[in-house]
This record gives sequence, C-alpha cells and structure tokens, in this order.
Amino acid sequence: MNSSEFRRRGKEMVDFVADYLEGIEGRQVYPDVEPGYLRPLIPTTAPEEPDTFEDILNDVEKIIMPGVTHWHNPYFFAYFPTANSYPALLADILCGAIGCIGFSWAASPACTELETVMMDWLGKMLKLPEAFLAGQVGEGGGVIQGSASEATLVALLAARTKVVRRLQAASPGLTQGAVMEKLVAYSSDQAHSSVERAGLIGGVKIKAIPSDGKFAMRASALQEALERDKAEGLIPFFVVATLGTTSCCSFDNLLEVGPICTKEDVWLHIDAAYAGSSFICPEFRHLLNGVEFADSFNFNPHKWLLVNFDCSAMWVKKRTDLIGAFKLDPLYLKHGHQDSGLITDYRHWQLPLGRRFRSLKMWFVFRMYGVKGLQAYIRKHVRLAHEFEHLVHQDPRFEICAEVTLGLVCFRLKGSNKLNEDLLERINSAKKIHLVPCHLRDKFVLRLAICARTVESAHVRQAWEHIQQLATDVLRAEKD
Repeated sequence: MNSSEFRRRGKEMVDFVADYLEGIEGRQVYPDVEPGYLRPLIPTTAPEEPDTFEDILNDVEKIIMPGVTHWHNPYFFAYFPTANSYPALLADILCGAIGCIGFSWAASPACTELETVMMDWLGKMLKLPEAFLAGQVGEGGGVIQGSASEATLVALLAARTKVVRRLQAASPGLTQGAVMEKLVAYSSDQAHSSVERAGLIGGVKIKAIPSDGKFAMRASALQEALERDKAEGLIPFFVVATLGTTSCCSFDNLLEVGPICTKEDVWLHIDAAYAGSSFICPEFRHLLNGVEFADSFNFNPHKWLLVNFDCSAMWVKKRTDLIGAFKLDPLYLKHGHQDSGLITDYRHWQLPLGRRFRSLKMWFVFRMYGVKGLQAYIRKHVRLAHEFEHLVHQDPRFEICAEVTLGLVCFRLKGSNKLNEDLLERINSAKKIHLVPCHLRDKFVLRLAICARTVESAHVRQAWEHIQQLATDVLRAEKD
C-alpha cells in the first residue's frame, strides 16, 4: 500500500467507522457466537500472497462483527463506560502515524512534553492540590498509565521500595526479605480485584477492611486493623482508598482515612478509576475532598472522559518516589538532557519501557470539547442514572440497593438471589440490553451503568420496560 492508496483506503475506513458508530444501535448489543467460533472462519496460516483491502474489509463485517460486544451501543449498560469520541479516534490515527516509542525525552521530545502539560491541564480541571502538578518546578506530576490496575501496582511497588529503603537505612543489617515478609497493605472489602492482584505481584499481604453500611472504608475499622497488625510485628505500608467502587460506586471516607495514613507514615493511593472524571464538575468535586492526604491518585479518562482506551491518569506528590523505584539507566537509553532537571523520562514512571503518544488523544478531546462540553457529558449521564433510579422506585417489586451518586444504579427484585439470577439470565439471553451483576453483602444485585456516548432518555426507558416485562415473566414462572 503506497501513500495514494492509503489516502483512498483511509477515507473508506473513516466512512466504515462512521457508519458503524452511526448505525450501532441497530446491531445486537451482545453476540450470538459460542467459544471457538472464529477459528473455522479464517485460514490456518497467513496468506503467501497479498489479500485485497476489499476482501479484508468484507471479512471484518463477516467474521469480526458477529463476535463483537458493542460497548458503544446505547443499550449497553454493563461494567462501566469505555470512552469513545471522534476527536480521540482522529488523534489515535496521528499517534499511529508518528509511531514513536516515547520512553525518553530524546526518543520524541513532544511525546514527553505534551504528556506532562496535558496531565497538568487535567489536574487543574480536577482542582488537584498544587503538589500533584509538575508545573515548571514542582516535585510532583502526572503520567499516563495503561490502566488503573497498572497505576495501583506501580504505586504499591514504589511504596514498597520506599519503606524497605527507609528501614534498611535505620538498620543497615536488615535484609529486603526480612522487611518484605512483614509488609502489609490495606483496602476496603469493596475494592477492585486489581488491588489484591497488585499484592500478589508485589509479594505483600493485602488485607480487606470491612466497609460500613454505605460500603465505605472508615477510620475506625482501618485504625483497628493497623493497631492489631503492628502489635503482631507487621509493617503497614500502603492503603488503597477507592472513590467509586466497581460494585456500587461507593466512596471511601478520605477525610477520615487520609489523616490516619499521614500519622502512620503509610502511603495512601486513591483509585478513582470510574468516578474521577466526574470531579471536573464543581457539584461532584467534594467527592475528592481529602486528596491532599494522598501520595498518589489515579483515574481513567478512558472510562468517562471521551478519551479512547488506553489512558489512565496517575499523579504523584513526589515523582522521585516512582523514579527511585524503577530507574535503570543503560548507556543505550541515556541522552544529554536527562540530568538537566527540565524534563522527565517516563520510562522511570512505569512498568514497560515503551509507550505510545497517548497524550495526543487528551489534547484533541480537551480542545474540541472544552471543559464545559465534558462537564455537560458527565451531567447528562448522571441525570439519566437518576431517571432510571426514579423508574425503579415506582415499581414496588424492585428495590434500590445502594445510593445513586453518579451514573450507576444497583437494583434488584425483592426476593431471593435465585430470583434475581434468573432475571439477569433472561435479560442477557434476550440480548436487547446487556447488564452485569455484583454481590453487595449477601445479595445478588443487578447493575445498570450509563455507558454509551449516544445514550438518551428513550433508551433508558425502553431498557426499563424490557426489564419490567422479563421480571413479570420470572415472577410468573416462580409461581408455576
């Protein structure tokens, strides 16, 4: 493919993508395929001679699309949203064309510098404390990670390195292994499974703190665990506070938990993967109060801020904490400006070496939507969630299971878990809408998250009517 054919095929692909997104509502939200469907549809080996672009594009529709779950269909209400916007798609094309591997400033200066500035832009949108911003001379700063899971792991490893070195400095004969076996980290029992996974990878114990009646981690429960573990000779070193839990979008109490972490000299990491986008709206910024106590903070613009995956925004108060944990400097990666103090090499902030020019997506989206446009998008989703909550309240057969703060509604039929499992099975088998469940204490609960960029009130109301009809069928079947 030469440049002239690329121009022609590129226009065709843009048309294909635009047609796909414009017509996505007409596609079944969840596929009908079974595991292994794809292998018989394609050859067992790569072609010896080139295929035509027409054949490839035809096969996209014939082979790929039947196995796609359409996350951007307005009837997709599962998990949490994944962002999608035309400016971000265009920026990704440019990112692919430039094709730099931005592990250092020298590898592509614009890739590094735009990321630093975009993270400051976003930090200011959230009204983060100045300590988290790079600015001209700040000690903190932001970095784009691939996911919130990576950000949690990176924070845990940095905290682990920091406490090991501190204790070894105080007791020079102390081995790393002797410290590691006593380290313990904490999170709410509502925290995402990625926190536990970070502990497994990092080789440290993770303990779940019982949440309160609103599914939030509180000071008393955390303090009790810290005191108990210290009395047993363990070393508390890391706490993850979640703002907007995956199960029900609950919020750990930062204003209580934060001072404890400061007093105990324990690293506090905030995981706001979903909810963080809403903090650009003044009416939701109070949910972030207490961030000043944190050592690191993370959320995913690729969930709810119209920046396509992957773009997970992470800030630290002291970037030397990350660089100190991950810095290795072989000669082939060194360059003449790395010790100037004017720039950073992001390879020291992350697990991989290579990185894409992801900040282009932020730059395009922030400029083409503006802060007001992004705020309007968030507010629309929250409004639709409250509309669905109101509909549920009107049907006495159902109950709301957690406070509706943002764009997630947790609800269920009053009755047994089996009843609700049957209802969800009917919902997802019908494939008109798509939901996933959660457990809240001992209850099996249905989650409806407002996800698609194009979702409107009519979609929410049709989804509810569909759920009501299937609930009637389930209740009738139970009586028979």
